[in-house]
Amino acid sequence: MARESLLHHRDFRLLWLGQSVSELGTAVTGTAIPLLAALVLAATPFQMGLLSAAQSAAFLLIGLPAGVWVDRMSRRRLMLGADLGRTVLLLTVPAAWWAGVLTLTQLILVGLLVGVLTVFFDVAYQSYLPALVSRAHLVEGNAKLTATQETAEIGGPALGGGLTQWFGAANAVLADAASYLVSALCLWRIRAIEPVPERLAEQNLRAQIAEGLRFVFGNRMLTAIVSTTGLSNFFTNVMSAVSVLLLTRQLGASAGEVGLLMAGGSLGGVLGALSSGWVITRIGQARTIWLSLVVTAPFALIIPLAGHGLALLLFAAGNIIVWYGGVIYNVAQVSFRQSICPDRLLGRMNASVRFAVWGTMPLGGLAGGGLGELIGIRGTMWVGAIGTVAATLCLVLSPLRRLRDLPTEAEPAATSEPAEPTDGQVSG
Repeated sequence: MARESLLHHRDFRLLWLGQSVSELGTAVTGTAIPLLAALVLAATPFQMGLLSAAQSAAFLLIGLPAGVWVDRMSRRRLMLGADLGRTVLLLTVPAAWWAGVLTLTQLILVGLLVGVLTVFFDVAYQSYLPALVSRAHLVEGNAKLTATQETAEIGGPALGGGLTQWFGAANAVLADAASYLVSALCLWRIRAIEPVPERLAEQNLRAQIAEGLRFVFGNRMLTAIVSTTGLSNFFTNVMSAVSVLLLTRQLGASAGEVGLLMAGGSLGGVLGALSSGWVITRIGQARTIWLSLVVTAPFALIIPLAGHGLALLLFAAGNIIVWYGGVIYNVAQVSFRQSICPDRLLGRMNASVRFAVWGTMPLGGLAGGGLGELIGIRGTMWVGAIGTVAATLCLVLSPLRRLRDLPTEAEPAATSEPAEPTDGQVSG
């Protein structure tokens, strides 16, 4: 395909539409389920931490073998199956509520199982994009997909809070179930023929997992990216585990206000996605990866200062700025990862990264719940904010700080499918 806008790419538009709708539904549920747990099922801080951890625990539990399976299977079919499975699981929440048998245990279990399917979908999704749009369009594709994701994060929490007030939190989950059906339909209509997965000579699961890990951790720049992202995810989940409790129990915010405040951060995400291409071109991809976080992460320190009245807006303001930098960072680093990795390793590379960076999320959720019980909700927010700032040190101390652009000579070496990538050539 010529280097024209992906707006003219039919199959990308279908992927984009399905992703946009499902992200909106996910954002609705991301607000509705914590509100359901906090306001209806009277969850404690530790139980809120368990709920938060359950939603991302699968990346820690099965993230690495998932990458091997993604490299062996049709990625589009795998994504279709994951969408349909998540639809069925989420429908059990309103069904149990209508029957009067909904419990916190069910919410945690549904969150865990949906998380398992999300592992497969997300690893396949990031591995499918380079084959669908070509690597020359990765920055544009990731920027467009991220822009709609962040737009959904603006409307989703506000919509989730409103639906919770009007129809109840359990009924609001129906929106997410329906969104996955739309995503499945869009994937089904994609015409592009996916390359047949290469039959790997070595079928040992452990050896294939190790090859993916060597590719990621044999590259000093990837190691710095993974370290920063993993630590940042840990500490932001420390905060998110108790954020709803801070807003509802300490600051007296209504469900609708919680939705609006949670959506505020995504406004920065949309702005970040829309400006990411310009920023990367202007200051360079390598410099963007570290500078975007160094400049914006310190604003996490104003989030714990949120109070009553106008001071409540500090919660949204801090999130807006932090998300702005975080999204620019993600577009730059995800495009970098996809561009240097050979197709046969994409699933394992993405799974290795997701294992490391999303595997910290349930640990952060558990830590946030435990700290909420021990030092209080406000103290827990401070721990998360300070840790988010400290996580940027991994990038500042990496080779990325000395580069403007990522070394183009690394790409042929990376795409020649070596058995074990070397440190020096890819790292620069």
